[in-house]
Amino acid sequence: MVKLAVEELLKILEALKPTDPAVIVGPEVGEDAAVIDLGDELALVTHPDPISGALEFLGYLAVHVPANDVAVTGARPKYFMPVILIPEGTPLDIVSKVVNDMRKALREVGGHVVGGHTEVTDAVTHPLVIMTAMGLARKESIVRTSGAKPGDVVILTKTAGIEGTAVLASDFKDELLRKEVPQRVVKEGEALIRHVSVVKEALTLAKYGFANSMHDPTEGGVIGGLTEIAYASNTSIIVEETKIPLNPVTKLLASAMHVDPLKMLSSGALLATVPKDKVNDALRVIKEEAGVDATVVGKVVERSDYLLRLIYADGSVEDFRSPHVTDEIMKLWLEAR
Repeated sequence: MVKLAVEELLKILEALKPTDPAVIVGPEVGEDAAVIDLGDELALVTHPDPISGALEFLGYLAVHVPANDVAVTGARPKYFMPVILIPEGTPLDIVSKVVNDMRKALREVGGHVVGGHTEVTDAVTHPLVIMTAMGLARKESIVRTSGAKPGDVVILTKTAGIEGTAVLASDFKDELLRKEVPQRVVKEGEALIRHVSVVKEALTLAKYGFANSMHDPTEGGVIGGLTEIAYASNTSIIVEETKIPLNPVTKLLASAMHVDPLKMLSSGALLATVPKDKVNDALRVIKEEAGVDATVVGKVVERSDYLLRLIYADGSVEDFRSPHVTDEIMKLWLEAR
């Protein structure tokens, strides 16, 4: 799966722009989910997500990835509707694994499947799950990607590249072992899949009203997530590479596969922008109530000629001017196919 260029995406969004005044947040670049006014101070938050790779974790990611996109608005993801497309001739044990992994992830987020669709079709060459997640929230508490403000501090929970590490360790296991990466390390990488949810930390920040903006970095990794926040909020962001935490296993597997860990699938690492005077409290409650670490990685500034300025360890600077960042894992999948 590769995202459309921003220019092409904007044409589609303009053509499908909603006119219903009940739509609080519609289709916009960088926003994680739609928000619809239900009246009585309540809003419906919903988001669909296609999971087309990572066969080993297909059912598990099909729940957690869209659940994250709902949670970063401050809504608890609760209702799910999967569309499961299966190629002809797919063994039933593969389908059973997808469903069982989906069921496990649903238990973890407290979610329920309330409908959906399943079919065997020659339109796909490997199993595909398109999952829609839904949740409810109070309208005044909704957090938007576009809410980042100059002066905000940027924080990142856990470490960059969590999902990408697990996918490398599963989908490229044989290649990693051929490159003499220890099997123990590969297994540690696979185990990171159990940390792809940001629901706890996102809902914790939302509960206390600490975050002006939250975002789930998926395709394009942390770099892609930061550029999307800046684009959506009409700001710029400055980040130092040395402040972005990386798991040693992520570093090793990314190095072995010659990919940039900051540009690979990063579900599990929540990006949030928080007012400077609230950042210490935000870091504290994330640790105490969500049970995860968070790190200050940068700051939000007035819009400049770049979206993201990344300062490397050697002092060199790279400016990113587009919200579209090609994901390193996607590139590997395309090469493999």
